[in-house]
Amino acid sequence: MCLLPGKAKIILTSTNVKLLNDVCEQIKSITEKTGVKMRGPVPLPTKKRKIVTMKAPSGQGTKTYDKWELRIHRRYVEIDQDERTLRQFMRLKMPEEVQLRVALT
Repeated sequence: MCLLPGKAKIILTSTNVKLLNDVCEQIKSITEKTGVKMRGPVPLPTKKRKIVTMKAPSGQGTKTYDKWELRIHRRYVEIDQDERTLRQFMRLKMPEEVQLRVALT
């Protein structure tokens, strides 16, 4: 096992919780196979984006509103830097809805 100095900090972001948890499980299985220490997945606070619009486009009539909400879920995972693990990690098939940020420290 070729351990590199430092850790890989991974932040996963998605609007779909199920896909996000599936990717976390894939990362967990890779780290178990390679024997690398892993911390997480730690759920970060969910961002809620709210948009309120009037139903009537002209502004006339009764003041009725449509309310829309978008929830953005995030997970934080920290793993030891191992060359083999990072190579397998880069081969993961990510769904389009899941964004990934990796910081090597």
